[in-house]
Amino acid sequence: QVQLVESGGRLVQAGGSLRLSCAASGRTFSSYAMGWFRQAPGKEREFLSALSWDGGSTYTADSVKGRFTMSRDNAKNTVYLQMNSLKPEDTAVYFCAARLYRIVVGTASWNYWGQGTQVTVSS
Repeated sequence: QVQLVESGGRLVQAGGSLRLSCAASGRTFSSYAMGWFRQAPGKEREFLSALSWDGGSTYTADSVKGRFTMSRDNAKNTVYLQMNSLKPEDTAVYFCAARLYRIVVGTASWNYWGQGTQVTVSS
């Protein structure tokens, strides 16, 4: 069982940066692949980025590639999403999720989800 808590979301101006954090409970955090997702009002949840359990495999969606970077610190049981050059269309609730070992591209097959953190980008 893994429990996830996201933090770091806030109101930011367009062009600014934010770093989101996702803190995980459990002693086996290093066995889990981690992913970041977002959901804007009235839209489906969108896959953004994922890292495998050892960081050896990574995937970032084209929609945020070059602006968003995911990283993990297994010693701190935490994953991060560095977001740069933010745009109003990045406004959404951002979620992290976990599944054992390998990443999966997309929103399916992720076993554990956090409650989300709100990011609002003003123009």
